[in-house]
Amino acid sequence: MAPDAADEEFMRVAINEARKGLGFTSPNPSVGAVLVVDGRVAATAYHREAGAPHAEIECLRSYGLALQSENTLYVTLEPCSTAGRTLPCTEAILRAGVRNLVIGAVDPNPRHQGRGIELLRAAGVRVRSGVLAEECSGLNEAFNKWIQTKTPFVVAKCGMTLDGRLTLRPNERRWITSLGARRHANRLRAQVDAILIGAETLRADNPRLTVREVPGARQPWRVIVSRSGRLPAGARVFTDSFAERTLVFHNEPLENVLASLGQKEITSVLMEGGGDVLSQALDQRLIDRVHIYLSPILSGGPVVAFSGMGATSTKGGLPLSNVSYEQIGRDIFINAKATYEHASSEQ
Repeated sequence: MAPDAADEEFMRVAINEARKGLGFTSPNPSVGAVLVVDGRVAATAYHREAGAPHAEIECLRSYGLALQSENTLYVTLEPCSTAGRTLPCTEAILRAGVRNLVIGAVDPNPRHQGRGIELLRAAGVRVRSGVLAEECSGLNEAFNKWIQTKTPFVVAKCGMTLDGRLTLRPNERRWITSLGARRHANRLRAQVDAILIGAETLRADNPRLTVREVPGARQPWRVIVSRSGRLPAGARVFTDSFAERTLVFHNEPLENVLASLGQKEITSVLMEGGGDVLSQALDQRLIDRVHIYLSPILSGGPVVAFSGMGATSTKGGLPLSNVSYEQIGRDIFINAKATYEHASSEQ
């Protein structure tokens, strides 16, 4: 049965609730829930952090009254059916007396996938699923990949000139993008578990790799990849108050680094360069999404953002989909998803 307008309206409320948890719930997904009584929103909630009650439990608890048979609970993700950091949500839903449940996306976790829906239906709950499923699933693209592969979702990020350069002339360490673009990029750091850079970027820029634009945000892990292992001991990432959240990988293939991070329950990685790291990620097809800040400058600088081996034909390049453009001051922010399943092999 196709969802009606009311289902979509209330699911959008749940989606907005789920967005409040972005950047705080990893390695759990971000989930929102809404309880509808007499055709109106009676309670809302979102999952706040791993180990805290899930959204549907918080929502039912905040309502605090006995449910009637016509009341409906909306949740952006299928309720979990196994115990983890918390008890199964399916059990709590049944104990609360929920008789109508509307679900956005099916849980991609192989332990849960569809099982919660089956259990609830078997217990007599009327369940409708797939309401705004694409939007609900899109909230958790990092979790969706990690829970199935144990490999983090990779976002390749850089600020570059119109001619694709990350730098100006040699030894010139000036910002290419505007302050507004840099602040925007810093806010996006709050939504990832780790930031990864190469040793050359560490030596040249001595970055902090912290979130400063989002009060109360969790600080991501800082990951440094180095061939030689010779790194400046006085670098900020080794001496600041978050030094214990810095990881160094010496002479490890990038793919192995990501696998190791996935084992640490790091579900998303923001690759901030430099050019060598971004090129490796492109050549090895490790990129899931790109965040590019394009500045209206022609620099002719020495460092190219994505050089690598290069494609031998247009079809051999990496296609991007769901491309969005946002003007931030003088700069353009490009946000797009890598679409490997549609990439054609070179002839």
